[in-house]
Order: sequence, then structure tokens, then C-alpha cells
Amino acid sequence: MLSTLKEHQMVLLELLQEFDRVCKKHDIPYMLFAGSALGAVRHHGFIPWDDDLDVALLREDYDRLMGLDISEWNDAYYLQREYSDHWPMHFSKLRKNNTACLEKYHPKDPQIHQGIYMDVFPIDNAADQKWIRKLQFLASKVVLAKSFWRRGYDTASFAKKAAMLLSAVLPLSLFRNMVMMRKCGQSGFVHSFLGGSVNYQKGIFQREWFLDTTQMPFEDLMVPVSAHYHELLTMQYGDYMTPPPEEDRKCKIHAILVDTERNYTEYAHYRDGMKFDVYTRSIR
Repeated sequence: MLSTLKEHQMVLLELLQEFDRVCKKHDIPYMLFAGSALGAVRHHGFIPWDDDLDVALLREDYDRLMGLDISEWNDAYYLQREYSDHWPMHFSKLRKNNTACLEKYHPKDPQIHQGIYMDVFPIDNAADQKWIRKLQFLASKVVLAKSFWRRGYDTASFAKKAAMLLSAVLPLSLFRNMVMMRKCGQSGFVHSFLGGSVNYQKGIFQREWFLDTTQMPFEDLMVPVSAHYHELLTMQYGDYMTPPPEEDRKCKIHAILVDTERNYTEYAHYRDGMKFDVYTRSIR
């Protein structure tokens, strides 16, 4: 990692400021999510040892954002839309041009933009019936497996490799539609299965938690978090206001290299021959 964590966080803050500007201009609601929301509530900014930034939008708002013309974004930034050219993933990222953030995988597509990024996650409808929500969760595993396989996911797990190979022959649209449940917009629940929730219980939320927001300081910005942040963060982290012991305050280390000054193309062969067997961990 060439740049320091603090330098990395300052670029993430730039990205958030640009994201907030565009969303305000078009009246598109969003909120900080996961560790970023925890950082806002507990630290009024980044968790000091966190190296990423997450925002979430309800699917209809997410779709509106993805539908904006590219000219809406400052030239210094690049919106990497889900399932777009050179990005086969199920969520989106806002990246800063002329920077580098090399993650722990070998891209199958050499044209994937790999600048410093913030994650932009969709929040989808969840059925009121628990058994259907369970099916949605299982369907999301197929969607995720297909995405990671196409991107170039590295794993030593035979089971994961088998799942990705199997998912490659399954129809994406069928499983993705099951996950999104667009016609369930009046249900009482939403989910973040496509937003990194590996645990079913921690990926189901009351819909109202994503409808009401409150402004909160985040470094030198004021940004939205859920007005029900206590319930949301308690579900995700338990006693969220108590930081972990000092020895456990470790960076997740999403990337093996971060450079805030040079373009990722300058590191085209940096990962050649590398094997990855240690991935990111949950942040608190």
C-alpha cells in the first residue's frame, strides 16, 4: 500500500462529496451504510481503521441514479455501473480517475477501471413471507457467484469454485428478478443481499429504516444516515457504540495497493503470480 490510510480516506471523502452533490441536485435519497454509518454515529467520520466507504439506496432511487447521463459527474470521477461494459458486478462504484486501488483478485477483463472507489449498493424489496425471503437469499447467492466468477474471483475453496462454475450456466435474469422482487414495493421489509450481506438475518431490515433519514456529521460533511440508525446498527453490530479492543482495531485491507497519485494502468502486472487466500473482514 503506497498511500497511507489517511490519504486513502481523504480521497474517499472527495468521492462522497461528489456523490452527495449529484444526489442532491436530482433529489435522489441515499444514506451511509454498514461501517460508514457506524463511523458517522460513533466517530462523526471514518472509523479510524476503516479503508472503504459504503452508501445504499432503495432500488428505485438506485435505478434513477444509474440512469443519469455521464455528464452529471465531474470529470475527475467515474461511475462504474452494475453490469456495464468492463464491470460484471451486481452493485456499482464511484471511482476517482488517475488513482489506483488494486483489490485481491486477478481481473479477467484488463479494461476494468481500478481507481480508488466508494461502494454504491442497492436495497431491494423483501417479501413479507419468510419462506419467500429465504428463496430470495438463495437466489442472491447465484447472482453473487456469477458476478464474482465473471470478474475473476480467486479462491482455494473447492465448494466455492464448484458453485461459481454451476452458476455460470444458470440464467442471471431469473435469479436477479427473484432477488429484486420489484412488485413487492409495499412489503414491510427490504434486504441488502446484493450489498455484501453474507448473513441472512443481518441482511433483512424494516422498510421504514430506509425511508427516513437524518443528517449527521461525517468528517467535514453533513450526510444522511438512517433515522433509525440505533435499530439498524444494533442489528448489524450489537453494542455498536463500544469499539473493539485496541488489538482488534485492524483495517479490513480491501486492496493490496492504493496510490492516490498514479493511475492504476501503471500497475498492470503488479499482481502477476500473486495468490490470495486472506480476504476482508468485518469492521467494527
